Amino acid sequence: MAEKRQHHQQRHILVLGGTGTTGRRVAARLRALGHPVRIGSRTGEPVRFDWTDRATWGPALDGIDAVYVVPHEGERLTRPFLALAEKAGVRRAVLLSGRGVDVPDYMSDGNPSAITHLDGDAAIRETGLEWTVVRPSWFAQNFSEGFFADAVRSGELPLAAAEGAVPFVDAEDIADVVVAALTEEGHQGRTYELSGPRLLTFAEAAAVISVVSGRPLRYVPLTPEEYTAGLVSAGVPAEEAVWFADSLSPVRRGIEAHLSDGVREALGREPRDFTAFAADAAEAGAWG
Repeated sequence: MAEKRQHHQQRHILVLGGTGTTGRRVAARLRALGHPVRIGSRTGEPVRFDWTDRATWGPALDGIDAVYVVPHEGERLTRPFLALAEKAGVRRAVLLSGRGVDVPDYMSDGNPSAITHLDGDAAIRETGLEWTVVRPSWFAQNFSEGFFADAVRSGELPLAAAEGAVPFVDAEDIADVVVAALTEEGHQGRTYELSGPRLLTFAEAAAVISVVSGRPLRYVPLTPEEYTAGLVSAGVPAEEAVWFADSLSPVRRGIEAHLSDGVREALGREPRDFTAFAADAAEAGAWG
């Protein structure tokens, strides 16, 4: 593991997606360390940031030393944003990408997430910035505050994931790695692939949540066609439903069923276990 040391210089840091799953955790940690933080969101104060309104980019970057980039999925906006950031005097950037982004046939070529991450991942390496790329597996928090949360509360988790296993990674670990890369030396030019410490099928994840929450939860395996049809009947646009099903394809095919050492490489400790995540989420009332 490369030597890392705390960088005591105070940095003005822009956190894009600063109200989201990883962004708000990153922002809280940075503030606790004494760094002035600007939240990059459409409701951000004192300036707003909107990926789809380039006029907001410059003011958000004014006076910023480092930035945490949570991309806007579906469009190639990371590249022009990074170019503007470098021109504005930003020195350091940490990019949230995705595990599997460089694996052939991981997702369909036209998948909006794949398009965004492939281009952004390549773009940051071409800059003169001190860059770090963070590539997490599926977030454990998808079950508590993401797109599985409503299903968990309903007691049934219908997904087109077959019996595929995932090393769900805790967003708390992702935030710790991002903050280290933003504030310490020794992480520049590194790509950290992040996962939890063990593989779980969705049936096993559901069983863990059932035990710690006291709420029955059953995983219901669907075919991609059944899953897509269910999303459409629930009001999800058809094209979006197809991409959701496609995002589960690496799980169905077993491509996601491996562990990564990024948390240990970046932080020198083991990642948090899914059971610890679920226990904390249940205690916080995530599922009622």
